[in-house]
Amino acid sequence: MRIVRFTPSEKSGIGTDPHYGVLNDKDELLVLKGDPLYTGIVPTETKIDLADVKVLAPVLPRSKVVAVGKNYADHAAEMNSAVPDEPIIFLKPNTAVIGPEETIQWPRMADRIDFEGELAIVIGRICKDVPVERYSDVIFGYTIANDVTARNLQAKDGQWTRAKGFDTFCPLGPWIETDFLPGSQMITTKVNGEVKQSEALSSLIFKVPEIIAFVTQVMTLLPGDVILTGTPAGIGPIPEKGEVAITIDGIGTLVNRASSRG
Repeated sequence: MRIVRFTPSEKSGIGTDPHYGVLNDKDELLVLKGDPLYTGIVPTETKIDLADVKVLAPVLPRSKVVAVGKNYADHAAEMNSAVPDEPIIFLKPNTAVIGPEETIQWPRMADRIDFEGELAIVIGRICKDVPVERYSDVIFGYTIANDVTARNLQAKDGQWTRAKGFDTFCPLGPWIETDFLPGSQMITTKVNGEVKQSEALSSLIFKVPEIIAFVTQVMTLLPGDVILTGTPAGIGPIPEKGEVAITIDGIGTLVNRASSRG
């Protein structure tokens, strides 16, 4: 099931505040009542064409975005780093989140901004100390993320908060896929149509169950929190006004453009 968060047009008759809907194979949205992360899937009788709405970030994390670093062996190698023996985690502020087709703003203090295509987990319930075998109990679904990074600032600071925390540095979308099960699906990142990253999700060093168990030993997760699972090898710069398209088989494609350099 694909859960889309969107803004209707004025002619929709349901107002212009953000709504959620279930996307069908006719590119129609069955409008839902309330926020499915809190109320469950409660359909109304209203349908809207996908072409007639503005698709938003599928979730606005209520508290945090947790990210996992160096979670593909080839990416760890390209960063001149050893494969970690446990997940490396950091936080991105929820103010970094933007949706599909929104613009990644180039900060004035950044010489270079990089793309990092990633599988993202959307948490569906309050959880702490989740056993590996119970990981699926706390997942609402999956989406796609771009862990945008100001690479020169990451190198300068030695820690990653500033480099990865700018407004617009966490594109998410295009929707939440609730029936997705990570396995051997490919994740592919293109910049201006050229393939830059292409790897199977099965190459993750720490798989989703291990990530959930590890993160929840550290912190309580809330409904709507998002976990980014790491990026494959092939990271590189986004050119000014460049387009980044990240595709995960079975989910869809997230597209964003960068602004001119600040």
